[in-house]
Amino acid sequence: MPQSDQTETDAADRFNQARAAQSVALLEDYAEMIGDLMEEMGEARITDIARRMGVTHPTATKAVARLKREGLAISRPYRGVFLTEAGLALADRVRARHRVVVAVLEALGVPAETAELDAEGMEHHVSEVTLAAFERFLIARG
Repeated sequence: MPQSDQTETDAADRFNQARAAQSVALLEDYAEMIGDLMEEMGEARITDIARRMGVTHPTATKAVARLKREGLAISRPYRGVFLTEAGLALADRVRARHRVVVAVLEALGVPAETAELDAEGMEHHVSEVTLAAFERFLIARG
């Protein structure tokens, strides 16, 4: 394969990986939000999900449909959306990653509000290896 064709293939692969990562991050954000709403209100209504995520009702409905297809959520007629055990586990993992990333950023001197904002994007892209290193750093720090 000529060099330019390989370069284009590599670039396409990187963009595909980035899009897939964004798709997973969005799914994780919705699972986390639904989990938060379930804790606060006992259920998550599409209207509340849309408002908290800053999206339209149809956009939230589409995201919930994807969660349902993935086996992460269920909905009940005239009720709200609920996470399945797998969805609850995902939401818990995302929350834990978020807390670790925030703690590391704050340990590095990042102000709390900025750490929260930055962690929101970073939490989805931190590998398990990096997350474990962050946790070791925090433990060693005391």
